[in-house]
Amino acid sequence: AGGGAAGGRGARGGGAPGAAPAPGANAGANAGPARRLELLDLTTGTKYPVPNASGFQFSKGSQWMAIKLNGAAGDTSHRGTDVILRRLATGATINIGNVNQYDFDDSGKMLAYTVDAANRMGNGVYVMNMATSETRALDSRPLEYDALLWRTDGTGLLALRGEKPRGKEQKENALVAWNDATAATPAPIEWNPAEDASFPKGFVLSEFTAPRWSKDGTRVFVGIKAQEDTPPPADPNEPAANLDIWHWKDTELQSEQMLRVAQARRATFASALTLSTKAFTRLADEKIETITPTADDKWAIGSDPSPYSQDFSEGQPSRADYYRIDMATGARTLIAKHLFRTMGTSPDGQWFLYLKDAHVIAHNLESGKDVTIDMATKSFINTDNDLAAEKPIWGVAGWTKDGNAVLLYDKFDVWSLPLDGGKGAMITAGAGAAQQVQLRLTRALSSGPGPAGGGRGGGRGGGGGADSAIDLSQPQVFTAYGEWTKKSGYWKLPAPSTGSGPAGDGQPTPMIWADKSIGAPTKAKNADKIIFTEQTFEEFPDYWVSDTSFTSPKKITDANPQIAEYAWGKRVLVDYANSKGQKLQATLALPADYQAGKKYPMLVYIYEGLSNTHHTFSMPVYDDRPHMSAYASDGYLVLEPDIVYEIGKPGSSALDCVTAAVKKAIDLGYADPAHIGLQGHSWGGYESSFIVTQTNIFAAVVTGAPLTNLTSMYGEIYKQTGAWNGGILETGQARMGANVTPWNNRELYESQSAVFNVTKIQTPFLIMQGTADGAVDWDQGLEFYNAARKAGKQVIFLSYPDEPHHLAKEANQKDFQVRMKQFFDHYLKGTPEPAWMANGLPQVRKGGG
Repeated sequence: AGGGAAGGRGARGGGAPGAAPAPGANAGANAGPARRLELLDLTTGTKYPVPNASGFQFSKGSQWMAIKLNGAAGDTSHRGTDVILRRLATGATINIGNVNQYDFDDSGKMLAYTVDAANRMGNGVYVMNMATSETRALDSRPLEYDALLWRTDGTGLLALRGEKPRGKEQKENALVAWNDATAATPAPIEWNPAEDASFPKGFVLSEFTAPRWSKDGTRVFVGIKAQEDTPPPADPNEPAANLDIWHWKDTELQSEQMLRVAQARRATFASALTLSTKAFTRLADEKIETITPTADDKWAIGSDPSPYSQDFSEGQPSRADYYRIDMATGARTLIAKHLFRTMGTSPDGQWFLYLKDAHVIAHNLESGKDVTIDMATKSFINTDNDLAAEKPIWGVAGWTKDGNAVLLYDKFDVWSLPLDGGKGAMITAGAGAAQQVQLRLTRALSSGPGPAGGGRGGGRGGGGGADSAIDLSQPQVFTAYGEWTKKSGYWKLPAPSTGSGPAGDGQPTPMIWADKSIGAPTKAKNADKIIFTEQTFEEFPDYWVSDTSFTSPKKITDANPQIAEYAWGKRVLVDYANSKGQKLQATLALPADYQAGKKYPMLVYIYEGLSNTHHTFSMPVYDDRPHMSAYASDGYLVLEPDIVYEIGKPGSSALDCVTAAVKKAIDLGYADPAHIGLQGHSWGGYESSFIVTQTNIFAAVVTGAPLTNLTSMYGEIYKQTGAWNGGILETGQARMGANVTPWNNRELYESQSAVFNVTKIQTPFLIMQGTADGAVDWDQGLEFYNAARKAGKQVIFLSYPDEPHHLAKEANQKDFQVRMKQFFDHYLKGTPEPAWMANGLPQVRKGGG
């Protein structure tokens, strides 16, 4: 069965609002290799193997398990295969033949399934009473059935029924539903779009998007698709041309379309059917392809990016006009134009949140009125964000249960902003800012639903269910992270006293607060118990158990006891400032045998901000980057600094911050200034490649998958997605600036490109890249190598055939780890130079070392 995420057209977010694949559905009865399933009884250790299973589902309460088997290899005459129903308490089994889709109702008392048999014999929708094994056919015709789905009340059931006409590409389906499929004689509701004058001509009701019941069960959301003629068969005597036409009017590059063509072929437009009247309403179309319903299914938010499809002012067309859509009538009302950042809808379906002109706007979906909710309080824009695009807010923590406020983050604290535009209140009482601790609301320790939503990015999320609202009359729990200490843990705010208002009358205080990384807890369903991890650079993230107040936590696993057998090292924090006086931090791994006052060789690993990895356990694994514990174990310092950026000067910014961190490590007496190495991969590869052209502070540099020529990179394709790189270069990670191109500011692009500064290099360096790199084209590494070789520089290019952006084959991962270590050991520790470094490796001796 098809299906997609909430939204409009499948190519951009799915089909019918909230659609999902039908449970137990099989994309093809005989598709894919056989998988082995094994059921283990945790109380007895008894195992029940099913070697030819293709899928399974448990009933609620785990009384039954349905296991679908693969069909006979090569048999494509029908989609149905055997399903085994196993009663878990006794091991008794029931076998049903020719099942395509199956689904237990929410109570676990009924099983619905479709039959898809050879010659369509017995095809239909069936239900089984699990208590009596009584089976009844609800609908049976020599057609194909898809999209089987129970209503959440456990009584309503629906499916699609149809076939593909001769000479056509799409099935022509009808919808069949039962308001009470558990009744003795269920009354069917049938709707055939071909007989409905309001249904758009030339379209079909598509199985590619699984229908979804509305929250109140009165409507069904479906996906419709244009019917197409089957193309005539190719003439074997006249081979067809193989051509892709890249047109200036294309809203998506051909390269993007190529990657999404299978999804695009299954794309549908969201629509709705009212079951009682059989009234059809189209919700999405070619203009508004994507819609996101509110939690109550009364409204949907639709976006129309078409006015900006040729606007590349921010690198990529990403803005859109947003509309309120009435889910009952399909009527559209403009909310706002030219929006870049939206933050979803409220759990009660009343409000839509978006960012415009650096202010947070709450749009009332009932009245159509806008309220600027931050005007009377303060700005919630994330000013730390140094990308060249419109800055986001710090994030949405959630919506209050009373429906009167939305909770927003600033850098450290949490605020309640009234939806009437009144002055907001800080619910964390300034504790975060006062202690430079970032507090973020969490539901991880509650017995209710999961996190209320939001995050730091201010993204395009949905509103969630009504039960995701936050009751500020109750105690609140926050994750806590020390900006400069790197401590972490969980803090708790007591419930406010009566009449104290949304800000309460207390401050959050730590329940657990440690100089470690405390992992997200998992709460027991029926007990006041949680499990969580603790880790540092030296401490493996073993599991701990405690009550939900973190009282006397107890370590319950010791997954890596062998660590004690190795010289591991430890980490310290290094504070420094760049040339602009901006306060920054780095984490520095010290050798296991570190002696104060002794200067050590140092490896510097860079990307963007890395001090937040201070308490990350460093597990040595095969990879294409250095592993800190392995180098610390061998007598190296490993420095990972933070980098902040000036728009238009990504390379210069990295140079400034990295050299400042290195000089600080030297000044503090840690590093031997004559024996310092640098490594970075991907964006870190860009930075390390640029830095090697600007300074001789490093004795050796290794750069992996590097951007080296921003001008040529600008015109290339990000092969993993098919998208144009211009957006990455202008407003994305490269931060060159909106509308700053190689053609209107050539000098700037060349000044920030390693290739155009290659003659300045004084340091031996190593380039590593896979020829199948789908993020940074392999030609970027090749350009740098050829330019450096032409300039007479000491350069080696390790090119791994058919490898992606990160090395995937274990043999190559091992090979690179060894060669990188040999390279650094030679220049930083004085070990003998291996033959491949001294003389290279001719093709005739490839594989010989």
